[in-house]
Amino acid sequence: MSTAINENLVRDIVAEVLGRLGGAPAPKLPSPAPASGGKTDCGCHGKKGGGTGQHGVFADADSACDAAQQAFLQLQKAGVETRAKICAIVKNLCETNAVEWGRIELEETKIGRLDHKIGKLQIIKLVPGVEWMKPNGFSGDHGITMEEFTPFGVVGAVTPSTHSIPTLAGNIVNIIAAGNAVVFNAHPAAARCAALAVREFNKAIERETGIRNVACIIEQPTMESFAAMCANENVKLLLVTGGPGVVKAAMKTGKRAICAGPGNPPVLVDGTSCLKSAAKKIIEGAAFDNNLLCIGEKQVFVLEQFADKLMSSLEDAGAAKLNSGQVDSLTKAAFTFKEGQGGGCAHASVNKDFIGKDAPVLAKAAGVNVKPGTELLFGETDDQHAFVQEEQMMPFLPIVRVKSVEEGIEKSRQSEHGYKHTSIIHSHDVNHMTAMARALDTTLFIKNGPCMAGLGLGGEGYLSYSIATPTGEGVTNPKTFTRVRRCVMVDNLRIY
Repeated sequence: MSTAINENLVRDIVAEVLGRLGGAPAPKLPSPAPASGGKTDCGCHGKKGGGTGQHGVFADADSACDAAQQAFLQLQKAGVETRAKICAIVKNLCETNAVEWGRIELEETKIGRLDHKIGKLQIIKLVPGVEWMKPNGFSGDHGITMEEFTPFGVVGAVTPSTHSIPTLAGNIVNIIAAGNAVVFNAHPAAARCAALAVREFNKAIERETGIRNVACIIEQPTMESFAAMCANENVKLLLVTGGPGVVKAAMKTGKRAICAGPGNPPVLVDGTSCLKSAAKKIIEGAAFDNNLLCIGEKQVFVLEQFADKLMSSLEDAGAAKLNSGQVDSLTKAAFTFKEGQGGGCAHASVNKDFIGKDAPVLAKAAGVNVKPGTELLFGETDDQHAFVQEEQMMPFLPIVRVKSVEEGIEKSRQSEHGYKHTSIIHSHDVNHMTAMARALDTTLFIKNGPCMAGLGLGGEGYLSYSIATPTGEGVTNPKTFTRVRRCVMVDNLRIY
């Protein structure tokens, strides 16, 4: 390993990555059990630095990185057609195994909804592949120039527990379409399902292409394995998901890092569009997988003269309204506050027992029973409430009244915390749309649709589960994981 990384820096990286996104805190994590039936076929029996692996699953980071490097060299020789075949294999397996893998992931992580876990796997087919790798060509009086998008080599990646297999699979498609191999250090709370998917991908890839270990994973991810992955000389690029601290730390490793940071997407409703339509789309987005999506609607600001009608429309569309006392009860259950601070305080810690749980579970904590199948709860709060200020990832939506569009935009900007991730507006006023777009400057800005429209689901565009906001790459695609190389031939080569 040629890259030296400060041990405390790495510890900061991993602690935030592993502890932040819907799982147990990172330190002293238990080793994950085998993926199914109490047995494992991973074949990880070697010692650190020299271990063997089977079907891409390794006991240690160095072995995984070394194997991925060998796979990268094979992939280089195999060409673009083989990359396309690998991408197709991954997509087909996700669709074929969506029900089983969705169930396995939900059983392991215990967050989200089964139907949406399945749906997220079924749409991996929408992630772009080698078709994005077309070169740029220039010709003129002085010759011909070709710009091509070439791979880095081995990518080291961290995946969250919120969308473990979908994120892993989507990353594989993008990264391999670009010509790279990849090593994953998955979130420990979703390590078993991630390893299961990697095994199946590699079995099929080796059978169809002869290439082994093009997508590798560390079977029992730890702080030390992440540090080793970052430091391994074969890893040329990092793909990291986490908060501001981990983004800053990852970029100090000395390697290029593509960082998918946090989000706290606000919604502004100005009353100029159909409120019934807005309500249905807000529920569709905020309730998806129990609001685990980083792009999901997290708080709504509505002009006060339209607030009652919007809330009636939310109820008509199936959401359940909590009164002020019930909101207070839910807040006390869903957050931990420092001594002397009340439920309206923005400085709160999310109770992870409530992340990604069904709406009736939250309703019970609020002291009320709701109809079976209720997807979303909502209630009125002020703009500094914990549910507004925190990325809480629960199917409860705080509704905040504002006196003007300008106030709504400013409070949306403040609650988004400058993450520049996602914001949403329901409006038919182009001036209001423009003003909000300029003020928040988010990577995704959705008008009159659910949050998923920003990823090509009900809107135009393409799908990806990694949205690089702090480092500016945006919605990742195969070109994100490439270098641009220019080849120039100087001569008078024009025929006409």
